[in-house]
Amino acid sequence: MTLLRIDEPARAQDGHPLWRLGFRPFYMVASIFAALAIPLWMAQYFGWLPHSLGLNVGYMWHIHEMVFGMAAAVVVGFLYTAGYNWTGFWTPVRGKLAALVALWLAGRVAMLIAPPLAAAVIDWLFLPFAAWPLFRVMQKANNKRNYFLVGLLGLMAIANAVFHAIALGWLAVAPTEPVQAAILVIVMMEAAIGTRIIPMFTRNGAPGTTPLVQPKVDRASLGLLAASVLCWVAHAPKWLFAPVALAAAALVLVRLYRWQALRTLSVPLLWIMHLSYAWIAAGFVLLVLSRWNLVSANAGFHALTVGSMAGLILGMITRTTLGHTGRPLKAGRAERLMFSLIQLSAFTRVASALGLDTPQGLLLMVSAGLWTAAFIAYAVVYVPYLSRARVDGKPG
Repeated sequence: MTLLRIDEPARAQDGHPLWRLGFRPFYMVASIFAALAIPLWMAQYFGWLPHSLGLNVGYMWHIHEMVFGMAAAVVVGFLYTAGYNWTGFWTPVRGKLAALVALWLAGRVAMLIAPPLAAAVIDWLFLPFAAWPLFRVMQKANNKRNYFLVGLLGLMAIANAVFHAIALGWLAVAPTEPVQAAILVIVMMEAAIGTRIIPMFTRNGAPGTTPLVQPKVDRASLGLLAASVLCWVAHAPKWLFAPVALAAAALVLVRLYRWQALRTLSVPLLWIMHLSYAWIAAGFVLLVLSRWNLVSANAGFHALTVGSMAGLILGMITRTTLGHTGRPLKAGRAERLMFSLIQLSAFTRVASALGLDTPQGLLLMVSAGLWTAAFIAYAVVYVPYLSRARVDGKPG
C-alpha cells in the first residue's frame, strides 16, 4: 500500500503549506478537537446533550478520545517533525501526510457515530499506520537511539486494541486500565524527551542559567519512572509500588531544581515546560496515595493528563510551531494566557477529583472552561501559522 511506503519527496515544499511537515496538520486538528471534545463531554456529563443526536458520547468515549485521539495526534505530529530533524529524511508529507490525517479524522467520526466494531477497526488503524513510516525513516538513517519512541507508539496501539476488545465485550477488564496504561506510556515519552530538551532550552532561553545535567541521575530517574509504570499496570502490591513511585517523584523534583526551574519564571516558553514536568511528580504521589485509599486515582491521572500532558503539549506545540515556521521563540500575551489557563485547569480539575468540588460540580465546569479557552486561544493564534509557509522561506 502506498501509505506504508516512505520515499524522500523530491519536492516536499510543493502544494499547500499545511502538508509540508507533520506538526502542521496534526497540531491543528488536535487543538481544535481538544477545544470541542471537552465541552461535548461536559454536555453529556451534566445531561445537556439531546439523546436525539445519537452520538456515542459517554465516559468511555471521553477517556479514550483524550488519549488515543487528541494526545496521539500531537505525539505523532511532534515525532514526525523531530524525526525529520534527527535523521535528515522526510517523514510523511503532502498526500501521505494528508491520508494519515484523514485516517485520524475518520477515527474521531467513527468513535462518535459508528457501530462499535467498525469504530474499533477504523480508530485502531491510525497508530500502526503512523508508527510504520517513522520506523522506516529511523531505520534508513540508522537512528537506533530513537527506536524506543516507535516502540512506545506500538505499546499505545496495543493498549488501544485492548480498550476496544473490552468495549466489544471480548475482555472482562475495566476499560480504564488500557487507557491508564496509555497515559503512562505518554508520560514516559514526556519524561524521556523532557530530559533531553528542557535543560538545553533553559540554557539557551534563560540567560545566565546553567542547568546541571547528570546522565546517571537522568537514567536513574527514567528507570524509576518506568518501574513505577510497570508496578501500576501490573497491580503490584502497594508496599512495592509506593517506595518506587515516591522515589521517582522525588528524583523528578530534584532534577527540576538542578535544571534551575525557578529561574525560568520570566520566560513563559520555559516555565510552562518546567511546571508541566513537575506535574509528573505530583501525579505519581497522588497515585501512591490512591493505593492507600486516601485519594481517588482519578486525581493522580488528571494531574498527569491535564497538568503534565496538556501543559507540555501546549508548551511544545507553541515552541515547535514558532520555530518551524521561522518565527522568534518568544511568547506574547496569547501564549502567556493559554499557559496560565491550562495550569489553572489542571489545579481545578485535580481539586475536583480530590473531593473539593461543590455538589453541582462547579470546579469541574470551571476546569473544562479553562481547558477549552486554552485550546481555543492556541487555535485562533496558531492555525494561521500552521497553514502558511515559513516566513524565512526554509523547508518545513
